[in-house]
Amino acid sequence: MVLYDDRPADLPAERPPEWIRCARCAGLVYGKRFGRTLNVCPDCGWHAHLTAPQRLDQLLDPGSVSPVDHVEAVHDPLEFHDTRPYAERLEDARAATGLREAVICVRGRIEDRPVVVAAMDFRFLGGSLGCGVGALIAEAARTSLRERTPLLLVTASGGARMQEGVLSLMQMAKTAQAMAELDEAGILTISLITDPTYGGVAASFATLSDVIIAEPGARLGFAGPRVIEQTTGERLPEGFQTAEFLLEHGMVDDVVPRSALRPTLGRLLGLGSPPREDAEHSVAPPARPGAIVRDFDEVHPREAWDAVRLARHPHRPTSLDYADQLLDDFHALHGDRLAADCTAIVGGPGRLGGRPVMLIGHHKGGPGLAERQHHQFGMATPAGYRKAARLMRMADKLGLPVVTLIDTPGADPGPESERNGQAIAIAENLRLMCRLRVPVVAVLIGEGGSGGALALAVADRVLVLENGVYSVISPEGCAAILWKQADAAPEAAAALRLDARELLRTGIVDGVVPEPEGGAHQDHAKAATLLAAALHTAMDELTPWEPGRLIRERRSRYHRFGVEASIPVGTGGGSS
Repeated sequence: MVLYDDRPADLPAERPPEWIRCARCAGLVYGKRFGRTLNVCPDCGWHAHLTAPQRLDQLLDPGSVSPVDHVEAVHDPLEFHDTRPYAERLEDARAATGLREAVICVRGRIEDRPVVVAAMDFRFLGGSLGCGVGALIAEAARTSLRERTPLLLVTASGGARMQEGVLSLMQMAKTAQAMAELDEAGILTISLITDPTYGGVAASFATLSDVIIAEPGARLGFAGPRVIEQTTGERLPEGFQTAEFLLEHGMVDDVVPRSALRPTLGRLLGLGSPPREDAEHSVAPPARPGAIVRDFDEVHPREAWDAVRLARHPHRPTSLDYADQLLDDFHALHGDRLAADCTAIVGGPGRLGGRPVMLIGHHKGGPGLAERQHHQFGMATPAGYRKAARLMRMADKLGLPVVTLIDTPGADPGPESERNGQAIAIAENLRLMCRLRVPVVAVLIGEGGSGGALALAVADRVLVLENGVYSVISPEGCAAILWKQADAAPEAAAALRLDARELLRTGIVDGVVPEPEGGAHQDHAKAATLLAAALHTAMDELTPWEPGRLIRERRSRYHRFGVEASIPVGTGGGSS
């Protein structure tokens, strides 16, 4: 019986061992079964290391692979010796792996989507970043740029190649520059983080992609845990630097098991590509007359306080409910790439009737208290607004229209949010949205509370659901400050003119989206159908506009507020 442990260098090139011992649970797995599970332990889910050829075989469509041009780098530039000459170590690595360097670069297809892939191999000198790897990563990026094909980076590395000295360090800048050129050209980049990814690779191309996904348990960091503990004298927490830890702390977009990688990557690679013929809603429905009500006289009058209560109804559809109903291939992305993943903001790419879009929204959670607490009642922290900004910049780079769904009592008012720059995060979003070169449609699907709502609402078209509201402050807050009594909230709501009819009458919104009889909470499917018709109508209007016009018209829209006279306000407390 042959046993296999967790050492990457011991991975077989072709025939699997008869039996595999899992490095996590120590259980024995029959070799052929292990292969059928893509080298994942069927008992505990441990993901074994893969070689670069194995990785390409698992990810790429059969028969789709062709090599990217090989680039020769300088050989042993320092004539380095430690206990052995570096030149000998290189030759041994090549003989043991059959590879010329620690990365393989190819063209291929994943789920029939074209892609350029650079897959690293830890067996080759620990996947270290040297001149050869830097040259090949840069060539893969140039190929992606030249052919306007997305780039997928599969990383596995212990860090920089010390035997090449400062020349190795320069590869970090070289590869970062290559990624910047793809950003400038609007080419999608994706990183797949595998175990381990450390040092110069982690601090350059691995973490500069538009989307970063990781395999379960994969470790990512600049310094390894042993170095950190030796340097600081601190004991690190359990799971430190693992994919799951990084997802919680906003550093990666998702943790995806190996069995789900191909469909996940296929969806992501489809951004900006024509829809598949077999897509369920591959063709956008024609714009429907009345999908957006633009005359306030056609909006049913409602008492302002009734509108507030309907907007807050715990069973109203949430942003994720609408994402599920409206979008094909939606994939939620996570994290602000700084410190956290705020659960009050959700977002990611998907297809709206075949049209790729970036959807971003406040999310209050379902009707249960525990879920609402988990999502902070839709009150976003600075990490939430920074996550939204990151997704908007990604949409701008890839040319994806942005749809925002707004439903929040306001931004999180807690001391931790203040310490982390809540006001700055909101202000940065307001500035960013003024500059986006893609169509932006914002929809108030429930509550629109103060600056926390506005941070997602600087748009070319601002719509409000029939029972949505939008206000500078909550009615309760206004009543407490100006009326000096909380039970004056209904009177404050009327005075604030925050209901859909008044918002349209004063020009704050561009249109009202009808709801099912009794409110959106009565029929989620119908509410989504009505919202879809409104979004298609707005997108059809904006799509022909070139970026310069979008920016000019958007800025002009907000410049007019408070300068030009609004529609005269009538009598009757703002509800009739």
